[in-house]
Amino acid sequence: MIALNFLVIASLVLLVGLTVAQAPPRKAPTRKPQTTKSAPQESYDDDGTTDQCPEPFGFFADAEQCDKYYECNDGAITEKLCPDGMVFNDFSPDQEKCDLPFNIDCTQRPKLQPPQPTLHCPRHHGYFSHEDKGVCDKFYYCVDGKFNMITCPAGLVFNPKTGICTWPDEAQKAGCSSEDVFQFSCPKVNESIAQTHPRYADPDDCQYFYVCINGEVPRRNGCKLGQVFDDTQKRCEWVRKVPECADWYKDRLTDAQLDELENPKPATTRAPGSVPSRRKPMRKHSSKQVEQTEQ
Repeated sequence: MIALNFLVIASLVLLVGLTVAQAPPRKAPTRKPQTTKSAPQESYDDDGTTDQCPEPFGFFADAEQCDKYYECNDGAITEKLCPDGMVFNDFSPDQEKCDLPFNIDCTQRPKLQPPQPTLHCPRHHGYFSHEDKGVCDKFYYCVDGKFNMITCPAGLVFNPKTGICTWPDEAQKAGCSSEDVFQFSCPKVNESIAQTHPRYADPDDCQYFYVCINGEVPRRNGCKLGQVFDDTQKRCEWVRKVPECADWYKDRLTDAQLDELENPKPATTRAPGSVPSRRKPMRKHSSKQVEQTEQ
């Protein structure tokens, strides 16, 4: 009888153990709502995000979409979108500011609203490359879906990563390498010469020359007006001193203008004693004031 009772008790213990082992895990207890209106209960999704305000007041970025953000006003949350082509700048929760994507790091929240393209503008706002991949120095600046075409300074190309004009080797844009843009390749030189960033005359333009960075990457530079590049001395020089380029300015500048550029006249000087004093002039006293002083 005792053995039978022990067997029954053992069976019950085993059954309870199996029941506990197979029971589903408990859900995390929900937090009790705050009594103040400005701090409502937060609910979290599976990915750890929340649809509640992190602070009672302010502007806060969306966790996944770079051009989406939220306004919190006394704990009430409102979803907002930046204009097409712009993204939310989450620098400070006190500021509601949308900015161009070149200025904001969106790698952690890469999603964007669907584009609203117009003529030459993939999105309503921003800087965009020319449609023709062979056109490297022109780009579009779009505002509210309306475009303005801008041309980079000579020797630079549009960099779609930064939204500004840069050297071709910095932009690293397909079809817009230094060789593609300039139609010039740096001659092969030894390492010691390469370290000096050698210069070479532009074969088609006396005023310009190429600087080969580390002897490999060409960058186009120019001399100031009235000068040309002297390929012998590897520097800019006045045009009359470089025989092979003596007529370069023939149709643009007269000999007198070239001479004035090379030998500028000194600024007009004042006659001795004509330089005005920097001291404040003394105020004249009326006769009545003088009398009062003398008394």
